[in-house]
Amino acid sequence: RDLTDISLLKSFIHLRYVDLSENKLQDLSPLSSLTELLWLKVDGNLLTTASMEELSYLQVINFDCNRIKDMEGITHPRLATLSLKENKIQTMLGLSQDKLFSLQVLELRGNKLKSTAGLNLPKLKKLYLAQTNTCSLEGLEGLKQLESLHLRDNKLETLDGFASSMKCLKYLNLRNNGISSFQEVGKLQVLPMLQELVLLDNPCADEPEYRLEVLALLPNLQRLDKEVVDRDEQAEAMKIRQARQEEKEK
Repeated sequence: RDLTDISLLKSFIHLRYVDLSENKLQDLSPLSSLTELLWLKVDGNLLTTASMEELSYLQVINFDCNRIKDMEGITHPRLATLSLKENKIQTMLGLSQDKLFSLQVLELRGNKLKSTAGLNLPKLKKLYLAQTNTCSLEGLEGLKQLESLHLRDNKLETLDGFASSMKCLKYLNLRNNGISSFQEVGKLQVLPMLQELVLLDNPCADEPEYRLEVLALLPNLQRLDKEVVDRDEQAEAMKIRQARQEEKEK
């Protein structure tokens, strides 16, 4: 509706679900009166900041496709799902980690992050960082409940940064990065629950016996590049692993 002014909403203090997507909003301050708000959709506007007055019950926000430059001022204590896809965010260091202790899903696809530094979200379960120009992984050790991590279409050449404290990570998508050696893939051995891995369109995926090499390093994988690991592959990978272990012991 090409809305630029939502001051009228101040008087609707009991609103719980608000959809203001695809307008021309630059200011969300009138929403501070909506103290019962649970769900907010403001994607496709002209917002340059995600900062708002703290709303005690707000659980879901969609800020996709705006002009937001940082993550300062997001302080809603019950927020569980936050989407900031296709903005202009360059760093996560402004996250109010002491306030966002309920956050479980964070969507940041299509931003310009370069690094994962600034993440310390103990309840986070799903993190979407595809197409963010990420070239280094930092600060992941605090993501102890993370189950799913999407890093497709980035500029990662090394896999330093994963930590044994990430005991819940089951799914990792690294498609179309710059991982060229199996030595880097071996760094994922610190992830005890990793079951699904996507490495398509990395240089290492063009190496001979690629699947067996990865399975020899990561015996707990159940799917590699979306394909189920069958028993024959598991057995073959085990033989390779045992042979290398014997060689090492010699």
